[in-house]
Amino acid sequence: MFVLNVTYLAPIEAVEPHIEAHMKWVAEGYERGWFLASGRKNPRTGGIILAKGNREEIEAYLAQDPFVTSGVAKYEVTEALFSRTAPGLEALAN
Repeated sequence: MFVLNVTYLAPIEAVEPHIEAHMKWVAEGYERGWFLASGRKNPRTGGIILAKGNREEIEAYLAQDPFVTSGVAKYEVTEALFSRTAPGLEALAN
């Protein structure tokens, strides 16, 4: 399991023009079976994605995020090895 921490590098006004393309990119991450949950941070300084799969493939995919290619955001990838989950969240366990 990976926690993908998105941090904006630019003011939200510079991020907003890239949101539609980013959301299409996020949808493709779900279609590939990598993304399990995603959403913005509060306050709005970036977002978080929970992902599973091959780290190298996921990191290569992150480099294609329109937020990254436009230079308005960066990712930090943290691997988490969950050994216990609440009922219904078994997909998060390794």
